[in-house]
Amino acid sequence: MDASEAAGTPQSGPAGPSGSGEPGLSTGALARRLGVSPTTLRSWDRRYGIGPAARTDGRHRRWTPQDVALLETMCRLTASGVPPAEAARAAQQRARPSGSRRPDAVAPAPAAGAGRAVPRVPASGTPSRGDARQEGRGLARAAVRLDAPAVGEQVEAAVTRYGLVAAWHEVMVPTLHAVGRKWASSGDRYVEVEHLLSWQVSTSLRRHTRQPAATAEPTGAGPVVLACVPGEQHTLPLEALDAALSHLGVPTRMFGAAVPAEALVAAVRRLGPAAVVLWAQARSTASLPLAEHIAAMEWGVKGARAQPLMMLGGPGWAGRPARGMLRPSGLPEALDTLKAAYDAAPPGGPR
Repeated sequence: MDASEAAGTPQSGPAGPSGSGEPGLSTGALARRLGVSPTTLRSWDRRYGIGPAARTDGRHRRWTPQDVALLETMCRLTASGVPPAEAARAAQQRARPSGSRRPDAVAPAPAAGAGRAVPRVPASGTPSRGDARQEGRGLARAAVRLDAPAVGEQVEAAVTRYGLVAAWHEVMVPTLHAVGRKWASSGDRYVEVEHLLSWQVSTSLRRHTRQPAATAEPTGAGPVVLACVPGEQHTLPLEALDAALSHLGVPTRMFGAAVPAEALVAAVRRLGPAAVVLWAQARSTASLPLAEHIAAMEWGVKGARAQPLMMLGGPGWAGRPARGMLRPSGLPEALDTLKAAYDAAPPGGPR
């Protein structure tokens, strides 16, 4: 392999099997697209015949669109827990007609337990560290190759297997952090990967947010207000909290990103909420005066005035004096606290 192949530099090459004349991808370029290492691609080629249908005169691998489609299927299957040998056989069956395998390909040996369903972790359980890492790697690789359907499927599978809270903590958050670190350390590359992953996670969280019954609130405690402070755009943690609270039967009002201070104060005054959660990802956006002002708001008749429970979420509040405001350590603690606050709260203020 020469330097241009390792770097993924486009080269001229022979026409693919279809005669289209397209040069195809180098191994390095394809590895980056799929989110796997070049060594993995060569190993799959050698062991399972998942390799390029044509090569240059120097035996350099050139991957055609058909080869890429086959490998994308292989990646989806292995990321979902299918053993590589079984995944290779399934990918070849889907991508190529019977009898069209490369002449030099070696048929993969039957996988242990072939034909049986892949074992699944019981729903609503906590994944082991190894399982969580494997699912996180598969999710990250799908995001790197911008495979939105695979990302969505894997997020949904994690929620189904482990439940919303465990899937958020053990799979989604570590993968989001890993992709963020890769972006930060690569000179602003992979921004599109982070955006695609965030969107798919958000889509799944909203899908799992239950809508309250129409008669759930009128005479009960006020809802829980969820909002990002002015200038703050990171909403995913609040979306996870919103979805999880809906499963506990706690009504919410989700206001999303960068809520203006005046609008937030007006909403709290109108709703008389049992609790308010303010999210600040960065210290520069965490406004302690705003939080203190909302925490001091009151409503109700004289002698029975009520105030909201104030909860501060996000790393932006780190090191700030709380002054009676709560800072949960994670999603489970936030859920327990907000559920208790809602159950104990008096009827809400004016609406």
